[in-house]
Amino acid sequence: MRVYRMQRISAVALIFFMTVHMVVVHYPPGHIDFSRIIERMASPVWKAIDIAFLFFVLMHALTGVYVVLTDSDSIAQYKKILAGAAAVLGVVAFIYGTMTVLAFQPPV
Repeated sequence: MRVYRMQRISAVALIFFMTVHMVVVHYPPGHIDFSRIIERMASPVWKAIDIAFLFFVLMHALTGVYVVLTDSDSIAQYKKILAGAAAVLGVVAFIYGTMTVLAFQPPV
């Protein structure tokens, strides 16, 4: 039941983050160029939004893969191993992605 809730909570969060992403990145008012991207990525608020987006994407994807894999009877006996592997993969991917976002410094 906990995985079900995580999947649903992350889905609701992704509706919000995907909407923001689409409006800001793909359909911005006016012309978008690299200088506007640099300006946005220099803001701590946008960095926090990107990190939260990453967190919810990872949570949604990994819980989805876990549910699909454990749905099969032949794999169901490995639930704890799969859950551990998903958690480790999620933490590693989150740390790597967060470090990438935080490491961005606008050129001077």
